[in-house]
Amino acid sequence: MQTHVIDGNAIAREVRGELQPRVQALKAAGVTPGLAVVLVGENPASRVYVRNKGRACADVGLHSEQHDMPGTSTEAEVLERVRRLNADPRIHGILVQLPLPAHISGERVLHAIAPAKDVDGFHPFNVGLLATGHPLFAPCTPAGVMKMLDREGIDPQGRHAVVVGRSNIVGKPMALLLLQRNATVTICHSKTKDLGEVTRQADILVVAIGRARAVTGDMVKPGAVVIDVGINRLPDGRLAGDVDFQSVLGRASHLTPVPGGVGPMTIAMLLVNTVTATERAVAGNPHALKAMPTP
Repeated sequence: MQTHVIDGNAIAREVRGELQPRVQALKAAGVTPGLAVVLVGENPASRVYVRNKGRACADVGLHSEQHDMPGTSTEAEVLERVRRLNADPRIHGILVQLPLPAHISGERVLHAIAPAKDVDGFHPFNVGLLATGHPLFAPCTPAGVMKMLDREGIDPQGRHAVVVGRSNIVGKPMALLLLQRNATVTICHSKTKDLGEVTRQADILVVAIGRARAVTGDMVKPGAVVIDVGINRLPDGRLAGDVDFQSVLGRASHLTPVPGGVGPMTIAMLLVNTVTATERAVAGNPHALKAMPTP
């Protein structure tokens, strides 16, 4: 079987290009979309991600700010930084780069972001809207996967989709988005018995398990669409996904590579969410809800 390797970089470029007229219209109205990224500590991978997000903002014409805070910052200091950004009219989207240092509650920090500026879609208010089928912002990685499927002409309706992984960032919202598109969805996780038996039933297989090459060719139904969300650093320094690319090649109908697959789409959808947040604010309908009280 000939496997079509999905070019996430190309699709992401298309999405960013489609944002240009929206950004120009906002600037003509006197508003430049603004994204603030809060980075706490010196995690090397986080620094790479944040740098890539800043470059993508510049390419599209967004205003971006990087708020670096030392790893010794207290939780109260991080919460205060978020509160100041909530009140800043130049900022329309706020992203707190995860993971945070162990002494800081990621839950409290994410809860402090105003839902109207929560372009990552992690605030409980936005999670609830997603669960009811009326998302204000869909989390960027699952939204990017859905955009890829659409651009490839893959309709989830009536298909059996299997999501491997149940994180709040990818697995759960991914399943919800697929359900909203009328797929029959199964979620697998570390306690699933005989994972391969389940994944071989998938017409669409989304893998976000956090373990290099965990899904191999014999675990994939011939002709399935396989989306690899994972990114892992191997001992030799190379990057690998959660799917064993070579053994799935020739078995799947569509397959995403790592790198160059889902990753670029995540950043593209972050830009989409930021521009959408700005448009809502300009239209006077920003859903400007106050952040939830800190537990």
